[in-house]
Amino acid sequence: MQALATNQMVNVDVIKGAVAEKIDAAGFTSWIAPIAFEIENSVLNCGVQNQFSFNYINAAYGNVLRNVAESFGLALNVYVAGTKRSASVATVANDNNTQSFAPSVAPEANNVVAFDSFVATDDNVFVLSACKKIAAGAASFSPLYIHGAAGCGKSLLAGCVKNASTGRVIMMNGGQFVSDFTRSLHDRTVFAFKDYCRNCDTFILDDVQSLAGKKATMDEFLQLVMDLKAAGKNVVLTANAAPNNLTGFDRRAQSLLASGLVADVAAPNAHVKSVLLRRAGVAADVANELAARIANDGHLVAGVATKIKTYSELMGANVDMDVASRLLADTLQRAKTPLAMVKNMCEKLGVSYEAVCGTGRSRNLVLARQTMMAVLKGATGLSLAEIGNYVGGRDHATVLYAVRQIEKQKANDLLLAAQIQQLISECR
Repeated sequence: MQALATNQMVNVDVIKGAVAEKIDAAGFTSWIAPIAFEIENSVLNCGVQNQFSFNYINAAYGNVLRNVAESFGLALNVYVAGTKRSASVATVANDNNTQSFAPSVAPEANNVVAFDSFVATDDNVFVLSACKKIAAGAASFSPLYIHGAAGCGKSLLAGCVKNASTGRVIMMNGGQFVSDFTRSLHDRTVFAFKDYCRNCDTFILDDVQSLAGKKATMDEFLQLVMDLKAAGKNVVLTANAAPNNLTGFDRRAQSLLASGLVADVAAPNAHVKSVLLRRAGVAADVANELAARIANDGHLVAGVATKIKTYSELMGANVDMDVASRLLADTLQRAKTPLAMVKNMCEKLGVSYEAVCGTGRSRNLVLARQTMMAVLKGATGLSLAEIGNYVGGRDHATVLYAVRQIEKQKANDLLLAAQIQQLISECR
């Protein structure tokens, strides 16, 4: 046995290869690859970075590591880096200070929002109730996946969940997660990053779509969601499209994101926009009239309110509709262009403009694309070829086929027929 160890175990890369053959690629990349392997006196020493990693690796991969070590005639010793090595893996001193990690963006202590700040409508009662339940710790679903167009209130709801939840809450946006994970790889503090993200009761990631196309970060994120879900922790995610319509996400990722509760947020209607403006101090009559002429985007509504409030403070005068029209001439809606119609329908139908113009063939995406072609045919005087140009450069035959398919479906689907009629009315 000793001879076997001497001959085969000089190269630790051989051991890593043997372990890689026995576990999935994501688990190997996230947990095994960063381990410091070393062979000493017929013992395979595996140095991990902190106590959390030690506990998880022993629970999830301890048997695999032990079997591989024994196949090469070695004993196994998993230990936390910085502690005294021991032949026993039963107990290891807690040394979470071996590595430290701090997020690149510190939490904003003064940015406290409550659920009352979200103006509820009949369309959004379901998602609001789901957010309140998960914040109360009474939810049986995780992850809660919230999707909707820009400015519909996804980030606001995520912030409400953060402030209403008990225990430790971590909230990041997708860009920050990518940046922090990349920095942890560069600084060799990836285990501390893993520990930081998992040491919470509720994890919230805003703008999940920012992870598209970043494979290493995506693998780490998916492993994080699975670990938190298995530990019974709450996970809240927001994105600009439903899981199966996210571009740059493979089927495995889409399936995991849809494994909890998926809820959409409707864009603010005229009532919501009017309430938001009045809350910001805009006169009621002005708010009601502006609400009908501002796009269904909460960010835009906030910008309008800020501009009116600032003008009133600087000029010392109340803002009536004439003044507001002059101030907001670049913001108030005019006649819609076909491109604006398509992008507005993307928001209504819960798909991204890039996906509509792409080559995706999922059922929901194809239906949305065909619906848009049919609406443009009914609401504009565009030719079939011109319509095709606005939905990704399709030829006139494709558009004609799409319109005919929609006409057939409308005959048997009254909801689809009503939806298309509403979209046509909005585009005219």
